[in-house]
Amino acid sequence: MDLGRHAFLIAGTHSGCGKTTISLALMAALRRGGLAVQPFKVGPDFIDPGFHGQVSGRDSRNLDGWMLSRRTNEGLFRGLLRRADVAVVEGVMGLFDGYDGLTESGSSAEMAKWLGIPVILVVDARSMARSAAALVHGFSRFDPGLRVCGVIFNRIGSPGHLSFLKDAMAANLPEIPVLGGIPRQDGLTIPERHLGLVTSDEILLDRSWQDAAANLVESCIDMDGLLAATVHPEDDAESGSSPADAPSPINRPVPIAVARDSAFCFYYADNLDLLRRAGAEIRFFSPLAGDVLPADAAGLYLGGGYPELFAAELSSWAASLESIRSAAAAGMPIYAECGGMMFLGRDIETMEGARHPMAGVLPFGTRMLKRRKALGYTEVELLRPCLLGPAGLRLRGHEFHYSEIAPTGDEGGSSMAGRGVPEQVYLLRGKKAGETRREGYLAGSVLASYIHLHWGSAPEAAASFVQHCREFDQ
Repeated sequence: MDLGRHAFLIAGTHSGCGKTTISLALMAALRRGGLAVQPFKVGPDFIDPGFHGQVSGRDSRNLDGWMLSRRTNEGLFRGLLRRADVAVVEGVMGLFDGYDGLTESGSSAEMAKWLGIPVILVVDARSMARSAAALVHGFSRFDPGLRVCGVIFNRIGSPGHLSFLKDAMAANLPEIPVLGGIPRQDGLTIPERHLGLVTSDEILLDRSWQDAAANLVESCIDMDGLLAATVHPEDDAESGSSPADAPSPINRPVPIAVARDSAFCFYYADNLDLLRRAGAEIRFFSPLAGDVLPADAAGLYLGGGYPELFAAELSSWAASLESIRSAAAAGMPIYAECGGMMFLGRDIETMEGARHPMAGVLPFGTRMLKRRKALGYTEVELLRPCLLGPAGLRLRGHEFHYSEIAPTGDEGGSSMAGRGVPEQVYLLRGKKAGETRREGYLAGSVLASYIHLHWGSAPEAAASFVQHCREFDQ
C-alpha cells in the first residue's frame, strides 16, 4: 500500500447503514497493510471508540462540533495525525444529522469541512438499484462545501446487484467513484442493547475477526483507489496538538482512582489526558472484580456504563463498596457520571424489578425503565463552586439513559418531592430556547450527575478536580 499520509471520514445516509462495521474493517485492512491508523469518532459516543482501539491499536478520540470548539477539534485531529499514516474518522448518524434540524452543528458534514477531509459515503443498498444513484446525488450536492470522494454500497445481494448500482452511478454521477460493494455479512455484525452496541469491554474483536474483516474489504473495495482519493496535505498535519502533548506538571502527581471495567467504561480519552495534564496519576481499578479503592488514591472518578447489567455482582463485593463509603465519609473528592452516579446511590432496581444495594453514598436509588428517559446534548452552568470549578463556569456534554431517580420509599409518583435529592448545583440548558432545569447532585465531597461532560469544552474543570484531590491528599 501507498505509505503517504491520508485522512477521510466514513459517513452514512442514516444510522444503522453499517458504517461502524465498515470503518472497523477498513482500519483492520489498513493496519495489516503496514499503515499506522489513528481512529476518530464524531459525536458523543463511548462504544464505537472502544472497538476502534481494539482494531487500530490506538486510542480513538471523539470529535464534536457542538461540545468542542473548532480550534479544539482541529488541534486534536492534526496533532494525532502527525503521528500516523492515515486517519479514519467514523461519522455520527446520517452525514448531515447533528444538534438540530436547522444547522450543521455537531454533524459529520461540519466536521469533514472543519478538518478539510473528504467523505466516503456508505449506502445501505438493500432493495435499491438505480434509486441509489439518486440518493447519492442528493447527498453529494446538498452541501457544495463538502467533497464526497467515493461510495461504498453495503449489504448488496449479488454481483449482478452491484453491477446495476455501478451502472447507475456511472451514467448519472461519473465524478464519484464506486469504491466497492459489501455483501451481507451477518458474521461481522456486533450485538446491540439499549444504549447502543455491546461494549468493547465485553466483546473482543480478536485476530480472526479482524482478519475476516480485512479480507472482506480487500476483496470487495478498491483500497488503492480509496487511498488515492484521500491523500492529506503534509503541511496540514504539521500543526496542532492533543491533550497528551502537554508537558507534565512540576508538582508531584496526584493519584486518582478511575473505575474501569465492563460496568464502568464510558470515558472520553481526552478527559483522562486532561486529568494527567493537570497533574493526575490515573489508577484504574475494577469494582466489578471486587477491587477496593487503591490505598493511596486522593480522588475518585466513576464514569458511566452498564452497572444495571452487573448489579448483583457489584452489590456482592462488600469490601469494595465499603472502601468507597469510607472515602466519601473522609471527604475524598468523588466525581460520578450516569452509571457511576447509579453505583453511588442507595440501590439499583433492574427492569425485572429486583433491587440490589449499592454504595449508599447518595441518598437515593435509581430504577431502570423499559423506555429511554433522556437523550441529547446539554450545556451545564455551575450554580455554585464545586469540584469542577467556580460558579458560572459552563461545560458541555450529553445525556443518554434508561433509568431515573427512584422514590425514597415504595410510593409511586414522578415528582422530585420526597426523593431525598441533595443540593442541585447544575443549571442545564437543552435545545429549546429558554428551557432550563436543575441537576448535578452535591453531597459533601461527592458530585454526581446523569450528564456525561467532555472536559475539552472547559479544560479548567479537569484542573479544578485535580486541585481538589491534591488538597485532600495534603
